[in-house]
Amino acid sequence: MDKEQKKKLKAQFKQNEHEKLVASLPLSIEVLKDLLSFLNREDAPNCDHTLRETTDFLISRNLNPEKIIPWLNEHGGFCDCEVIFNVYDDVGDIVGWHLEE
Repeated sequence: MDKEQKKKLKAQFKQNEHEKLVASLPLSIEVLKDLLSFLNREDAPNCDHTLRETTDFLISRNLNPEKIIPWLNEHGGFCDCEVIFNVYDDVGDIVGWHLEE
């Protein structure tokens, strides 16, 4: 296999992984972006090592936390600050949200 073929296979693999991740989202990309922004807001309380803020946000949007929190856990989001940092690592580029915002 030559270098060009390897490059194409790698790009195709990355695209497939991206598509699988998007398909697995239990909420819209826009709402996920809003959640990350909400958790990262300037006046957010310090993380209490729970998903209290995340749960409050989901309920305020009439979303079922029981369907979304397992997905967040799968991506390393076991508390509010881990949603910001770990889930962001997986989906930041997809949602177009960046920690600097």
